[in-house]
Amino acid sequence: MGRDVDSELVAAGERRIGWAARAMPVLTALGERFAAERPLDGLRIAACLHVTAETAVLMGALRAGGAEVALAASNPLSTQDDVAAALTEYDVAVHALAGVDRATYYRHIHRALDIGPDIVLDDGCDLVNILHTERTELLDGVTAGCEETTTGIIRLRQMTAEGALRFPVVAVNDTRTKRMFDNRYGTGQSTIDGIMRATNTLLAGKTVVVAGFGYCGRGVAERARGLGARVVVTEIDPVKALDASLQGYDVRPMREAAPAGDVFVTVTGNRDVIRGEHLAVMKDGAILANAGHFDVEIDVRALDDLAVDVHHGVRPSTDEYVLADGRRLLLLAEGRLVNLTAAEGHPAAVMDMSFSAQALAVAWLAREGAELAPGVYDVPEEVDVEVARLRLAAAGIEVDVLTGEQERYLHSWRLGS
Repeated sequence: MGRDVDSELVAAGERRIGWAARAMPVLTALGERFAAERPLDGLRIAACLHVTAETAVLMGALRAGGAEVALAASNPLSTQDDVAAALTEYDVAVHALAGVDRATYYRHIHRALDIGPDIVLDDGCDLVNILHTERTELLDGVTAGCEETTTGIIRLRQMTAEGALRFPVVAVNDTRTKRMFDNRYGTGQSTIDGIMRATNTLLAGKTVVVAGFGYCGRGVAERARGLGARVVVTEIDPVKALDASLQGYDVRPMREAAPAGDVFVTVTGNRDVIRGEHLAVMKDGAILANAGHFDVEIDVRALDDLAVDVHHGVRPSTDEYVLADGRRLLLLAEGRLVNLTAAEGHPAAVMDMSFSAQALAVAWLAREGAELAPGVYDVPEEVDVEVARLRLAAAGIEVDVLTGEQERYLHSWRLGS
């Protein structure tokens, strides 16, 4: 962790983890099942994830299943130091410290990999990238992995297309439950939460520009509109742009949205979505926030070049860039994930779904991973359905069950109207 662990920090982390666990009944139940069945006995797992209370509950489930676990942070600004301290008491090797520089961030990932993993868990593909470029001596020992993000899946599919990926990876991000619950509802709420905590701005009546209308972008747009904002969507995909238009959003290219926006949120998984030419025409006081995984969606270097002065920390997680003509642009969270830097990320109830799918996918890979060829795989449908079923059961919600006649109708082409 890069510091001595003190008892007060550990106690604060334990309280935070306990609070999160209350809202994570599915993962808690899976941890109890794993403790009884021990599906991960003898496995070494290296994880590169946001070091938060919710992640701690996942680490606890993996440890209960018998795994040895090493954890590094997937974003230095999202690390909760008290949680990291508490995890060391749970026999998880944690290599994370809030606010470290880029070199230390990567050094921590290397330390997590020193465990010599059988299975890897990644959030953005940095760990997998290092395995394939700098720690190739470990590749033969890796059976399989999981990836949590859209950005990471994009990179993994590129690796697969080039024949570079050396082991199978399950795309946890692409499950129906995660896209619906995590990406849409989690990112939507937590991104708006981060913007409001950082700026205390009133969104009602403002023009909010959402770059990208995938599941995350939809969630952000819905929540902004729900708070009274006028929402403009920018997109490169004609189908998604059409969807946004039919939902009543104003769809424009960024060059037209830039002078009109009061708040900008990038949610694309690509770089330079907001560039120098866009920054140059923005209003005084425009707010810039990124909800994509990496800090490349807003061109911060171009913002530095345009600025004649920078006031760091005008509010928590808010830096003010003063341009030559006196206009001020407000960059949140240094262009990193605003929901995890300026706020606390997704609510624990959201991560209950995502991390339950992750835990079940790891157990599946422990059984089946050695038989899979390198490539990107969907989470087995039965895992996705089980997570949804467990969540409904925890909420006391029942669903209908098909009758025998209905089952026969669905599985026979001979039965017509």
